[in-house]
Amino acid sequence: MKRHFTLYFLLLGCSFVLGQEVIGFVERSADQKPIPTVHIINLNKVTMSITDKEGRFEIDAEVNDTLYFSYLGYKSIKVRVSNDLVKYPNTRFQLTELALALEEVVVRPYQLTGYLDIDARNVPINRTRRYSIPGLPSGGYEGGNRAPGTAMRVLQAVTNPADFLYNIFGRKPNQLRKLKKVRANNELRDLLAVKYDRKTLEELLQIERVDIDEILRKCNFSDSFIKGANDLQILEAISGCYEEYKVLNR
Repeated sequence: MKRHFTLYFLLLGCSFVLGQEVIGFVERSADQKPIPTVHIINLNKVTMSITDKEGRFEIDAEVNDTLYFSYLGYKSIKVRVSNDLVKYPNTRFQLTELALALEEVVVRPYQLTGYLDIDARNVPINRTRRYSIPGLPSGGYEGGNRAPGTAMRVLQAVTNPADFLYNIFGRKPNQLRKLKKVRANNELRDLLAVKYDRKTLEELLQIERVDIDEILRKCNFSDSFIKGANDLQILEAISGCYEEYKVLNR
């Protein structure tokens, strides 16, 4: 009898050592049909799984971890892992399709006449001022043209180059560690390379879109880059900015 109890506790201990996982299915809420290639991210462990053609997935997770379900054209959801999710496999998760209204697409932003001298005068000019300081690992700092005193604000930003980064990340040291994990995960990198909406990046880093944009502006990235870059490029830009901050802060 003692041997049976000993074996039971050994197996129980092994299960805790090996970890836990959530096994489930993802389907459409409209007709309960499976959705393949849905991305499921464990926001705590920074791991990812993808549903197969039957909508099935498996992902390492512990109780109180948060799973983020993302699929193009469907509303993303977050699910907190409970004891029941770990204990009972094959839970079904439903995604709701988004109703997207297509807007008119303007192919040509400028109406060209074909006459070079006229068209050259009509093309808008970027009047953003750039300041370069020798010895600093940067190609220059965009001061902007919104208000006078630009040069002074740029110099203040350089002498104290990353107050904005510290204010956002300094209060959340775990997010900096998570940033490194995301960069090291090839599957997540591949996913972010085709994402442009910042939603997944917001959830992974636990910062809002407005803070992401502000970080990039303070780090001398143009509005065109902020609007047009994919999420992986944004991630690398933030990481590079923080590395530059550490150099300047020494």
